[in-house]
Amino acid sequence: MGTGPPAPMLASTGPLPSGPGWSYEFKWDGIRAIAVISAGATRFYARSGVEVTAAYPELAAIGEGLDDTVLDGEVVTLDEAGRPSFQLLAERMHVREPRLAARLALTLPVSYLAFDVLRAAGRDVVASSYTSRRDILEALSLGPRAVIPPCFDDGPATVAASRDNALEGVVAKRAGSHYLPGLRSPDWVKVKLEESCEFVVGGWRPGKRALGALLVGVPAGVPGGGLAFRGRVGGGISNASEKALLDALRDLPTPRSPFAGTVPREDARGAIWVEPTLVIEVKFSHRTRDGRLRFPRFLRMRPDLTASDVHDG
Repeated sequence: MGTGPPAPMLASTGPLPSGPGWSYEFKWDGIRAIAVISAGATRFYARSGVEVTAAYPELAAIGEGLDDTVLDGEVVTLDEAGRPSFQLLAERMHVREPRLAARLALTLPVSYLAFDVLRAAGRDVVASSYTSRRDILEALSLGPRAVIPPCFDDGPATVAASRDNALEGVVAKRAGSHYLPGLRSPDWVKVKLEESCEFVVGGWRPGKRALGALLVGVPAGVPGGGLAFRGRVGGGISNASEKALLDALRDLPTPRSPFAGTVPREDARGAIWVEPTLVIEVKFSHRTRDGRLRFPRFLRMRPDLTASDVHDG
């Protein structure tokens, strides 16, 4: 599996698969993390490959008693109702100073939801079936801050339970599928309970408030790069979100538009262009034929993602 941490396998977006040969898990509202365990010491890596161990000192003991094991899972912070809260987790994810991290571990503790295993006691298992890997995972003895979340064989019932518990959605996994590090596969299908996607901010406009709207796009994937314009997002921005967004945008101004092609005049009027590094999640009703978002509303910032993590649809 190479010398560095493996990249996590990614799910495709689509309708809920049905029929035999599928297993269903809840989709958790946290940040993806690969756990690499060596001689009982556990190191955590984000999707980008950056090590984030220092941010979560309370997870240090989850690999005690294990060696040469690699897990895939989600770091989450639970709210008062026991549901994962990305907003609470955002206060933890970029902390690296040991004293502050230790303090936050007491006031805003995280848990690690381990939902897959890539290597167990020195044996690579990525070529084993999902069902076999679940058996291996469930036989592991993990520390107290780690949980192996359940999987189910009834897709519609799992979606209903996710909705009843105000969770993000469901991930369907083909029972016989292998683990494909770094690849987005149709063998894993994520079903969100509301339509939302990540977009890169390429500019913003003042309005009646200091922040009137965000201009968003996705990497264009053409020679010369740039963003493909996907629309203007002005709804859903609370006072707290407005402050956080303006703080994040303050150091990013650039004299030229980062969008490939021309942004429509009615959208570009008064725009302040920014370096395309800030990623946000947007919910919307549907897309037009040319890819524009209809009735978009800001959902949240995604500081755990970079522009290279964003894909169209």
